[in-house]
Parts: sequence; C-alpha cells; structure tokens
Amino acid sequence: MKSLLAVVAAFLESRTSRSNLIALIRLLVVLLALITAYSAGFHYLMALEGQQHSWITGVYWTLTVMSTLGFGDITFQSDIGRVFSLFVLVTGVVFLLVLLPFTFIEFFYAPWMKAQARARAPRELPADTRNHILLTRHGPITKYLIKLLKRHAHPFFILVPTLAEALELHDQNLPAVLGEFNDPETYRRLRIEQAAMVVTTRTDVINTNVIFTVRGVAPDIPIVATATNEAAWDAMELAGATRVLRLEFMMGQALARRVIDRDASAHRIGEIYGLHIAEASAGGTALVGQKIDKTGLWGDIGVSVVGLWDHGVFKPTGPESEIGPNTILVLAGTPEEFDRYNRLMCRTERGESRVVIVGSGRVGRATADALDERKIEWVTIELVADRVRDPARAIIGDAAKFEIIVASGMRESSTVIITTHDDDLNIFLTILYRRLRPNIQIICRCTNELNVPTLHRAGADLVLSYASMGANSVFNELRGSDSLLLAEGVNVFSVRVPPALAGRTIGDCAIRAETGCTVIAVELAGKRIVNPSRDALLPEEAELVLIGTLEAEEKFVRRFARKERQ
Repeated sequence: MKSLLAVVAAFLESRTSRSNLIALIRLLVVLLALITAYSAGFHYLMALEGQQHSWITGVYWTLTVMSTLGFGDITFQSDIGRVFSLFVLVTGVVFLLVLLPFTFIEFFYAPWMKAQARARAPRELPADTRNHILLTRHGPITKYLIKLLKRHAHPFFILVPTLAEALELHDQNLPAVLGEFNDPETYRRLRIEQAAMVVTTRTDVINTNVIFTVRGVAPDIPIVATATNEAAWDAMELAGATRVLRLEFMMGQALARRVIDRDASAHRIGEIYGLHIAEASAGGTALVGQKIDKTGLWGDIGVSVVGLWDHGVFKPTGPESEIGPNTILVLAGTPEEFDRYNRLMCRTERGESRVVIVGSGRVGRATADALDERKIEWVTIELVADRVRDPARAIIGDAAKFEIIVASGMRESSTVIITTHDDDLNIFLTILYRRLRPNIQIICRCTNELNVPTLHRAGADLVLSYASMGANSVFNELRGSDSLLLAEGVNVFSVRVPPALAGRTIGDCAIRAETGCTVIAVELAGKRIVNPSRDALLPEEAELVLIGTLEAEEKFVRRFARKERQ
C-alpha cells in the first residue's frame, strides 16, 4: 500500500504526468467512440445479411475483433462484412500498440522508477539525526573534507538541487539529500537545528543565499563558506556566516611564505591551547647542514622544531634530523620566542631573491601581494593580457615558450611559483622548468590533491593543494581548539594523558615508535613544557599536545585510548 501511495504521489507531482493523463483520457474517449460506432456498424451489416443480434453481442464482437482474440463464433458472410471486420481489426491493433505501452510505461513503470529514485534521494532526514555536517556541493574541497569526516566518524549529508545529482552521488555511496538552497523548509527537513555545521562551497551568489536562508532557520549554527572576492566576503558576513574562506588569498599567502629568500622569519600558521605553531624557511641561514640538537634553538631562543617539510613531505624531527637548504621548519613556541627567533634570523646574511609567478589569476595576484609585503622582487607570466594588474612587471605570452621564459628572467631567478588552476598544465610546466633550471625552487599550486604526488615526481619542491587547504580550514573550524590541521594531513592535536600512559615517562611509552605521533608539549596546572625530554613523566591529569599525520593520530587513539575532549 505504501508503495502504491508513493507511486501515485510521484505521478501527481509531475506536470508531464498530469499532461499525459489528459492525453490518456482523450484516447479512451476516442476508443469508446470507436466501439460505439463499430457496434452500430455491426448491427447494420448483420441486418443486411438477415442476422439479428443484441447490442451486447455487438459490443462483444467489436471488442473480440479489436483485441485480436477472434473467437469466430460470430462472423460475417458477405465481403463487405469481412472488409468491415478487417478495418475493425487493424484499428484495434493500432490501439493496442499505442494505448497499452503508453498506459503501462506512464502510469505504472515510470512512476515506480521515480518512486525508487526518490527513495534513494530523500528530501527529509530522520528526526533523531543530529551532530551532522551539511555540505552543499561535492567538489574538490568537499571531496577531501569528506575523507577527513569519514576518518573521524563525523556524519554528513550533501544537499543537491536536482534528482540527477542526488542519484549520481547515491551511486558513489555518498549520502545525498534533495532540496532547494533558498527554501527554509528544506533545512527544517534536514534537521538543521540539530546539525553541527553547514559548509557551502558553491558560487558566491548561491553561498550567500544558503547562509541567509539557514541563518533564518537556525540562528546559532556554525556556517563556513568560500568566497572568491572581497565584496562576496562582505556579503556573506552580513548574511550571517560564521567564517568566510577566501581560498585564493590563503593560497597566495601560503605560496609566498614558502619562498626561500633573505627573510627567514617564522610565520605563524595556527594556535592550539595557547601554543603557537609557525613555519620558517631554513634556506640560506646558518641552520643549513646542522642537526636539530646542535642548532641551539631550544636552549638559546626557546622555540622547538617539531617537524620538517622536505620537498612537500612532513617528517617528524629527532635529535639527529638534519636541516637542508630546502627545508621548511615547523616551530612551536610563544609569540615572544618567535620574536627572538626572527631577530636572530634577520641578522643572517642571505642572497637576494627574485620570483617568477606563472599565472595572474586570483591566486597569482594574491601571491604577488604577499611577496610585496615581504619586499621580494617578482615578475609574472600571463597569457591573457586583461588579467594583468601591473603591466610593468608582467610578461604576456605562453609560459612554455622559451623566449617568454628568457624574457621573464627565470634563468636569474631563485624561485618560480606556478599558480594556474589547470593541474595538467602545472605538471607540464614543472617538468619543463626543472629541466631548464635544475637548482631553482619550484613551488606549485594544485587544485586536486590527487595530483600532489605527480607534481612532486615532476620536480616541484613544494606543492600546496587548493582542495586540502580549504578542507583543512573547515575541519579546524569544526573541531575547534583541540585540533589544528596544518596541511596535507598533518595534524596538531591535544589529548588528556590516557590511563595506559599515566605515570610513565615519554621514553617508556614509545609513542612515536608505536604510532608515529611526536609529543611536542605537556601541560599541567597551567604550566607548559615544550619539547619535553624522554625522561619527562606523564601525570594522569596532564594534557598532551602531539603532532603527526592523521593516520598517526588514528593509531594513537586505537593504541592507547579514545580522546577525551575538554
């Protein structure tokens, strides 16, 4: 009965189905008229042959002939009667070929298929659904975010406006729900007041509509959105967004921060429980070639080296870890300690840097602005002249042509930053530039995180994924102050000392050997010990701050205990 009701509901909701119902009624009227006319013709011709039959017999004969049953118990003897029989028979066959398939497909098969499709793309979530994340698109950013959500068992649903999108996501085993972005009733059906967060990554206009509509239904829910320009940023904040991400700006800042130049300053990238995390380029400084325990950074300055980026790969540090010319240091400390570090590094003698930026889109322009802040000389290569904002520092042409490469001064430059949104083009240019300049620093933007390993193999020193950067920012917002996702799956997280580790020293626990996580700080009663020694005891009431990949965090949780969040 429920299936029948679902079929009827699906049928009546469709304007096309209602139109087809009218067409069917018209066909039935025509059929009734033909049966009446043929029954009258039957009586007339039978009377000519001297046979008498009732009207019921006339209808019976008409239906048996039209349906091709042809019992043969009532027949004409004259040729004109038989010609009439043939005409009725052909008419019936035509109606069978048209009316029966039309009726079956439109009123039985199609509604059943639509009902099945709607069952795979619900418009409403169960009443007990809560703490779920609502996404508005399945794109590069949310694909990476979904991996993080699945890894940490966060429920999520993807809101899409069309049934085709919903069915496509369903076929990929992704939970899709159907609804209009600007309809408040959509979000009520999706239990928005019980949700943990809304993440909208569509166009600026749609994102603004989503924010405004959701905020009218759920005034307190966190809403994270992406924006492509400052005007859209302002509109989304006015609409009620909790946080608006300008990923092009963030990407430009991150790309510029990785340039090895005369500025070896530590650039803050996050904070967890008052412990600041920063990145600093080691190239050209006195740190190059030294082992971590010989740098004196902890003893003389107070900052702790908690990890190294080497050609895009994060490596936990140990006393014997060596700093190379392309190493990016991941530092932990206080703002005062970072100030001391910066004063020391600024006294280091370094060579002048010159950067070639390939692409003058939003990311390229944001990169140029960030380099200007650091007073680094740059020139851009752009194929489309209208995109260029500063013609005096731009070379118009194909970045793959040798004469354009020469005109840009790439042979004398220390770094090239590739910022186009086409990953295939970025891979091609990376291979080309690495062959032309084996020692140049190549920093590359990547739209799809799946292409990150390919770009590294092509010769890039550092690759920043647009998708992972956006997903990391959203995930940090979701998890709050107890976690800081740095980049490409590297996480700084806080956890209370599990009972299995309480009262033991860090060396005895073998946390790094068993899980891959490194303890970067221990906090007890408001006092924090950064980079504790192997002999440091772990009291049961203490808080650990660890750094490691997301896989390492999972191993820690499985090996020792579920995290207890504050």
